[in-house]
Amino acid sequence: MPELPEVEFAVRRFRRAARGQVVRALEVLHPAQRRTLPPQAVRRVIGQRIIDVERRGKHQLIHLDDGATLLVHFRLNGDWVHGRTSDALPEHTRVLFTLAGGRRVALTDSRALCTIVRHAAGRLPDLRLGPEPEDPRLTATDLRARLAARHGPIKPVLLDQSLLAGVGNIYAGEACWHARIHPAARASGLTAPRVARLLAGLRTTLADGHRNAGRYHRGERQIPFEVYDREGEPCTRCGARIRRIEQAGRGTWFCPRCQRT
Repeated sequence: MPELPEVEFAVRRFRRAARGQVVRALEVLHPAQRRTLPPQAVRRVIGQRIIDVERRGKHQLIHLDDGATLLVHFRLNGDWVHGRTSDALPEHTRVLFTLAGGRRVALTDSRALCTIVRHAAGRLPDLRLGPEPEDPRLTATDLRARLAARHGPIKPVLLDQSLLAGVGNIYAGEACWHARIHPAARASGLTAPRVARLLAGLRTTLADGHRNAGRYHRGERQIPFEVYDREGEPCTRCGARIRRIEQAGRGTWFCPRCQRT
């Protein structure tokens, strides 16, 4: 699933290409996307000007000049592909925006799980998102209070978007490594100093992600992660071999020496 820095990178590119532009055409090319963006919604979008594009957690909000908002979620592997109307259609294109000047933006997704939903003015749903880790108003004290009722293991707890918006599997694991916290440590049992280290770790690894934005598959990042997808490789801090476990159906990588419960 795209992580927060990937989504932020996508939002910035879409904003540069589309802000202030009129949607000349909007094509929904796969039945799965027609369930959330039916023909009547498409007709209401065509001819509207894109006022702004923003991000909340991993959600993208495309604001139109009639007050409506298109709520976009990449799900597992959606992405925007920018080009010209004269270009060949990108593989796995699910939704296609045509803008002025021969420009277009395609929403691609090999699994067709991505969604675009039009919400009329004043009807945007409550996304029930917690604060973003990078929000300077969020303190370690605040985070510890939010964790107080969470008795599960910390790494899966961090994936709850109502706790912290935008934290995904990769960055939750990386943050635990930076904080020297075992991913199975009980969330509610973390001491104040450990929560402070965890918040700092989240901010450190997200900042790294913004610097190295891109799809996170082996070979596509020049700078490797500290633990993600590095099972059996040496920890960059202590040299112990990185281990992998399953948590809530997701892979978790950690250093058994540096990270203690």
